[in-house]
Amino acid sequence: MNPEQFVGLDIGTNTIRCVVGTLDPQDKTPSIVGHGQAPNQGMRRGAVVHVDDVAQAIAHAVTEAERISGMSIKQATVNVNGSHVSGLNSEGVIAISAANREITPEDRLRVEEAATIMSLPPNREIIQFFAKNYSLDGQRNIKDPVGMHGVRLEVDAHIVTAASPNLRNLDMALEKADIQATHHTVSGLAAAEAVLTRQQREAGTALIDIGAGTTNMIVFEDGEVQYVAVLPIGGQHITNDLAIGLKTDLDIAEAVKLQHANLKPDINKTTVTVKVNGKTHDFAFEEVSMIVEARVDELLDYVDKELQKIKRSRKLPGGIVITGGSAKLPGIDEFARQKLELAARVGKLNNISGLVDTVSDPGYITVVGLMLLDMLLLPSLPPNSANKSTQTAKTLFGNVLAKLKR
Repeated sequence: MNPEQFVGLDIGTNTIRCVVGTLDPQDKTPSIVGHGQAPNQGMRRGAVVHVDDVAQAIAHAVTEAERISGMSIKQATVNVNGSHVSGLNSEGVIAISAANREITPEDRLRVEEAATIMSLPPNREIIQFFAKNYSLDGQRNIKDPVGMHGVRLEVDAHIVTAASPNLRNLDMALEKADIQATHHTVSGLAAAEAVLTRQQREAGTALIDIGAGTTNMIVFEDGEVQYVAVLPIGGQHITNDLAIGLKTDLDIAEAVKLQHANLKPDINKTTVTVKVNGKTHDFAFEEVSMIVEARVDELLDYVDKELQKIKRSRKLPGGIVITGGSAKLPGIDEFARQKLELAARVGKLNNISGLVDTVSDPGYITVVGLMLLDMLLLPSLPPNSANKSTQTAKTLFGNVLAKLKR
């Protein structure tokens, strides 16, 4: 009898990754039993622009994961990406009418639903709901009001919305690849689940997941999600800048980035050499460093502007945690520390067993987090339920972070 499987599917701009995990029966820790990846040509900055190409890449990544794990994959927890994803704050208020005035789980759901009742444009829908804290009769910063007594319950929430056409295109690609999305979630939450400790969530930490086309940012404080943003800049922009600045082809620029991009000063290095298609190419190290630094500096400027919006610039005790493929840039943690004036580190996987050698790469952190969320979240609603995305946001994500914290 096969153990219960959990699947994460990271649909990235350049690469699609799939990870299969089970729960180790001995020590109850997640164990990775399969993984796969495939290049993706059908997306631009996190948004699907060619459904068939994305579906084909999903199928290839899933097939490889099936081959390694020996399991059939029909559903997965999937990330929603792209600059169309945005977060906004909301509040909900309800009256408690029970005779004993005791707060029940149904009351908590009612107040969260009240917070989701807002005027959204017709082309946007809610994909996730995060309850930051509750207030009961004026007593603020309550984590879970169930069991308390009062007459007026309020919730302070952060709601993540996405463009409906982009979600439909993503679901269409999944359908063509014969995969059902059990949950939609933002990449930042998945990466945070894989690398952040409870102490970091409580103290106040920003996670920056640098993908190829976009960068996901998520801020935790007091153990809850406070802010979500998707920035329109990623690792592919460094490659494009190198191609323009060095006056060379994109494949050569990519090789330069992967082999020689470095944010650490090195006065002894004057030239860099790459070999592509049998030809050797030489470039000045100083020029390469200058181009890479300029783009990373711009990215961190975006991050700081987002932190300023929530008055957390230079005010996060837990600092910055960097994940994603570009986290492999040597010296990016020190560069971020100086730029943002906060502690900074590259994220590493927590408490994972099984095939961890391959997935320890920073580029795999998001998909491992998606697998963990697939393990932790409640079962999804029936496929034909009305307004599924909004209902899922209300019922699944209202209190999920309490389960995610370990």
